[in-house]
This record gives sequence, C-alpha cells and structure tokens, in this order.
Amino acid sequence: MIVLARAPGISPLPISHIAAEARVPRKFCEVILAELRVAGLVISRRGKQGGFSLARLPHLISFGDVIRVTEGALALVPCVSRVAYRRCEDCTDEATCAVRRAMLVVRDETARILDGTSLADATAEDLAAA
Repeated sequence: MIVLARAPGISPLPISHIAAEARVPRKFCEVILAELRVAGLVISRRGKQGGFSLARLPHLISFGDVIRVTEGALALVPCVSRVAYRRCEDCTDEATCAVRRAMLVVRDETARILDGTSLADATAEDLAAA
C-alpha cells in the first residue's frame, strides 16, 4: 500500500513493480493485493497496461483499514475484539478480569493510532526522513 501511495498519478502499477519495491515475493504480493481489492482498498486493471492502484486517495486510507483486511481484528485477546469477540476459555469472570481491562485500553489505543495514521502520513514521514 505504501508503494501505491508513493506513486500517485502513476497508475496502475504492475504487480512485479509493487513486489520488487516492497521486497516481497510476487505470489505473496498477489494474495495481499487480492484481499485488498475485495475489501475495496485497491482497484485492478487487466492487460498490458494493467496493474493496481489505490481505490481512494492516500489520506483516506488508514493503517487500521489495511491491517484489519490483512491481519484481522486489532485486539490481542478475543474477549476485547469488536469484530471477532469470543470469551477466553480460561476466564472465570470477564467483569473483573484485570487482563481484559488492560487489553481494552491497548485495543482502543492501537485503533486510535492506526485509524489516525493514513498512507499519506506514512509517505510524508518517509520523505521527511530521507
């Protein structure tokens, strides 16, 4: 996604270029891009001039959007997940569980940071650091 965000106006990018820039195997890149396409974060075009591009402007795609598609829920334990809640097998009382209370804070802060950081923010930081 960072590779695509760095190339506004140069679209679509061939998967071979994306994989090389991201330093990941092409097959792995294909799988991830397919997931992102199904989720509506990237669009693809077939053919000789085909490839992938962002479905929205980089400032409208957050790291939270990408991670939820590629990794799933942000929660570290299932009992605090908003999308994949499941009671922990060894929990005797969720209401008083100290681990659950701590993990709620972690989940909320993680979501706040990831949802508040866009691809545009990341590429601007990369450019400033270079």
